[in-house]
Amino acid sequence: MSQVASSPSRHQLRLRSIAWALGAGLAALALGLPLGIESSLRAGGCGFFYGLLAFHLQRVDPDDSHLQAGLVGAVCGIHSLGLPSFASWPSQLSLTAAMVKVAPTVMMGMVRAWLPLVGAALLLHLLRHGSRLLSQRVLSAPGPTPMP
Repeated sequence: MSQVASSPSRHQLRLRSIAWALGAGLAALALGLPLGIESSLRAGGCGFFYGLLAFHLQRVDPDDSHLQAGLVGAVCGIHSLGLPSFASWPSQLSLTAAMVKVAPTVMMGMVRAWLPLVGAALLLHLLRHGSRLLSQRVLSAPGPTPMP
């Protein structure tokens, strides 16, 4: 009976889901601004969807860090699919030489694209665990001592 009474309503869950999505989207957008407006907008959009997925994943299994890390990787991978080409492929070179020439540019492009999303995920993680730790400390803190 107390379990049902203490669980949040559907309306509260929707509001929390939207808050997570907006928080992750705005964090990714802000973290992506130094990389340019287009990159920032792409990161913000991906961050928004990451926030939605992260909220629902946290409701299903809050203690599975492997799923949470996998979600970050999946969103970064999906984000990578929509990016323009970082470097043109030098067709006149052999396969090995072409990979050596293109790999650093592609890797730096991926890192720049992923940093805002990883930052947003870390921010959500810290906020979630920080609020949990804070609430545990507040609940376990001794009450005021009576004055003599």
